[in-house]
Amino acid sequence: MNNMPNNLENIGFSKWIQASVTSKSLEQFDLARVVAVHKDSYTVSNGEVDVLAELVGKLMFSASSSTDYPAVGDWVLVNFYDEDTFAIIQEVLSRKSLLKRKTPGKKVDFQLIAANIDIALIVQSLNENFNLRRLERYLVMVNESNIQPIVLLSKSDLLAIEDITTRIDEIQKIMPQLLVVPFSNENEASLDHVKEIMQPGLTYCLLGSSGVGKTTLINNLIGKSTFKTKTVSKKESKGRHATTHRQLIKLDFGAMVVDTPGMRELGNFSVDTGLEETFSEIITLSEKCHFNDCSHVGEKGCAVLDAVEKGLLSAERYQNYIKMTKESNYNEMSYLEKRKKDKQFGKHCKSVMKHKKSQK
Repeated sequence: MNNMPNNLENIGFSKWIQASVTSKSLEQFDLARVVAVHKDSYTVSNGEVDVLAELVGKLMFSASSSTDYPAVGDWVLVNFYDEDTFAIIQEVLSRKSLLKRKTPGKKVDFQLIAANIDIALIVQSLNENFNLRRLERYLVMVNESNIQPIVLLSKSDLLAIEDITTRIDEIQKIMPQLLVVPFSNENEASLDHVKEIMQPGLTYCLLGSSGVGKTTLINNLIGKSTFKTKTVSKKESKGRHATTHRQLIKLDFGAMVVDTPGMRELGNFSVDTGLEETFSEIITLSEKCHFNDCSHVGEKGCAVLDAVEKGLLSAERYQNYIKMTKESNYNEMSYLEKRKKDKQFGKHCKSVMKHKKSQK
């Protein structure tokens, strides 16, 4: 197998990847992209074939956190075996971007969503699923990763044009420069609009709750029902998971898209940049606070609280900002404490092993 197949362009190869890998590495390994992550294995592609892959032992044992493992969209150095039917991942190349969130539940760690994403397509449906506060959470995560966000509003066939315009105005009041595209999986004209914003060679990621129509959109973009979909509960208007794992899908018109399972819990931490970009008007207001370290909760002379009282800043938006800031700080402290304990435990294990060797 050649080290640099021409078909790498088909899966997003560009100059920045070429700059991140040395010619010496390419003499020993092949370049591939992770297109799916399974429980204990991966699927990688060189642009010609997709093959099952596993991590080399040293990469597995040297990993100090979940971010050291490959994610969908990662570029990796591999060795192919058995007539290119199996691969061993030797190294994960540096990333242009990394989408991640807090693991669901009480466990404090990162869960990888996708790597090397150019544009995140945040999908909300125009029925009961529409939720500005949830959208803000997605925007914080995406902005933190330095990824361009675009909002797709599905099920546009359910609302009148005037109501759709109102929803778009509500979103652009939060982020005036944000592109918002309404569409319906039942309407070909709307789907053409989605295709128009997706450029060949770029990698997109679909984000959103279960039942908003992400998998149906993928099927419509492909042109056939390749992936399973599930119906939405009429009783609660809640979707059920159709996608069970993350995968990179190549579309006929040249764009690539990562489909992700629906997220009912979207915890963030270490997202200072994401909060600043998503809540930029609050950051601007905070510069006028009387105290430099104002927490915007109860201090006198707080410009943020003053704006809320005067109706210049939405109380719901303010509360969501405070909630996410506290949550992020708490999770970050818990994560650092966890890492500290992990390091102490690692040192203890090394000390025990060293003592055992000295006893022999």
